[in-house]
Amino acid sequence: MTPTEKPIEARRFVVRGRVQGVGFRWFVEREAHMLRIAGWVRNNHDGSVEVLAQGTRDQLSGLHGRLREGPRAARVDAVEVSEASPAAGISSFRIEGAW
Repeated sequence: MTPTEKPIEARRFVVRGRVQGVGFRWFVEREAHMLRIAGWVRNNHDGSVEVLAQGTRDQLSGLHGRLREGPRAARVDAVEVSEASPAAGISSFRIEGAW
């Protein structure tokens, strides 16, 4: 890592509210691509949406802000954030199956 490179970090986000059936996963995928974040997004059985994201602290902070807003049709009640370990081999962002 050069002095100008920032370390890659990982976060797990769980978004709660009206976040399924409103295009939330596609919204997250688009935002992650714009922020150049790697990882995935998926629906959970309990109605939440889960995101695993890897990037710099600034990139992850930007995604966190966008998750709190969500797409127009969504209603975000809460975004839980936890630390995660960066996973080798994840170089792009994708939508995973429902569960």
